[in-house]
Amino acid sequence: MNTLALRLRKTGDLWRLFSRRTSSVVGLVAVVIVVLAAVFASVLAPYGRLDMGLSFQPPSGNHFLGTDSLGSDVFSNILYGAQTSLLVGFCAVLTSSVIGILVGAISGYYGGSVDNILMRITELFQMVPQFFLAIIIIALFGSSIWNVIFVIGILTWPSTARLLRAEFLALKQREFIEAGRSLGMTDFDLITREILPNALPPVIVNASLQISGAILLETSLSFLGLGDPNVMSWGMMLNAAQEYFNRAWWMAAFPGVAIFITTLGLNLVGDGLNDALNPRLRT
Repeated sequence: MNTLALRLRKTGDLWRLFSRRTSSVVGLVAVVIVVLAAVFASVLAPYGRLDMGLSFQPPSGNHFLGTDSLGSDVFSNILYGAQTSLLVGFCAVLTSSVIGILVGAISGYYGGSVDNILMRITELFQMVPQFFLAIIIIALFGSSIWNVIFVIGILTWPSTARLLRAEFLALKQREFIEAGRSLGMTDFDLITREILPNALPPVIVNASLQISGAILLETSLSFLGLGDPNVMSWGMMLNAAQEYFNRAWWMAAFPGVAIFITTLGLNLVGDGLNDALNPRLRT
């Protein structure tokens, strides 16, 4: 069987294992819909970001989800807010994963004093309350969207590092690693070509679950007024809605539903990936 056929077969097996959970497939569909809505927000949104109409209009034919206190279309703002939430979620987790993989791989492979030092640093980051530290850093350095992404990334890497370290500690004792050493492979080659590909599945599952956490953290910061004021976000919409909940319930309800669907979908996808990539669950 050629290489392409083997890859297609492996992909089919992963999909079969993933789709055993109906909830995971539903979650994947929800996530795909949200991603497509964010990508094509400028096409799907019936109104632009600066289009203002009558304020506090309830859901109707002209405004599918009503208007807010400024007369902006809530449905359009949710679409634009999806761009911010997904950008922060994916980029923050990418940053977090890169840091966590570097720390976990070096710590687990070399062990000894290197492992000791890196794990103490990891524990230090884990002991500090992430949310309050994020508030302090953003208050000091500004609330641009890239600052928010960086802050979330540097505060959420320890779980990835500890997870990958555990995988490296188990894999580096395997026979194929000893065989690689005997063939003269360098530490860099052993880490990147032999151990890391076998250690990534749990990291991928963890990353999929962290995206929803990053979105919730960005939403919380925006709700407190610490998000980027130049971009629309779901947290900003909730912040603007808190004074008018009795008068215009839709201002808070629909952004809340968008947050719920997105984070739930990501968590369900994470469960499905765990089933597909965890060899202990494949029987």
